[in-house]
Amino acid sequence: QVQLVESGGGLVQPGGSLRLSCAASGSIFSINAMGWDRQAPGKQRELVARITSGGSTNYVDSVKGRFTISRDNAKNTVYLQMNSLKPEDTAVYYCNADIKIGLTYSSTNYWSQGTQVTVSS
Repeated sequence: QVQLVESGGGLVQPGGSLRLSCAASGSIFSINAMGWDRQAPGKQRELVARITSGGSTNYVDSVKGRFTISRDNAKNTVYLQMNSLKPEDTAVYYCNADIKIGLTYSSTNYWSQGTQVTVSS
């Protein structure tokens, strides 16, 4: 069984910063891409950032230059550093990871439970 547990959400003023962390645990053989999505009230879930096992990254245009995704492969953990936060960044943030539980298994995408990020004065 695999679990993704995230931390670091909360309330922050516009212009502030937050750092989200998400650790994968359980029967993990390898992890491919890891990433973050978000869903704001009344809106569809959108990809925020992705990082491959080799460290290549991509971001949604609205966060480029403000958010940075990184990962620690030894800890099976992905991070999202969010700077210059705006009210429109308010959403529930979910991490995900493409994980193989064994050499002969296909990879499966796992999701965290989500953490609320609120940007407000």
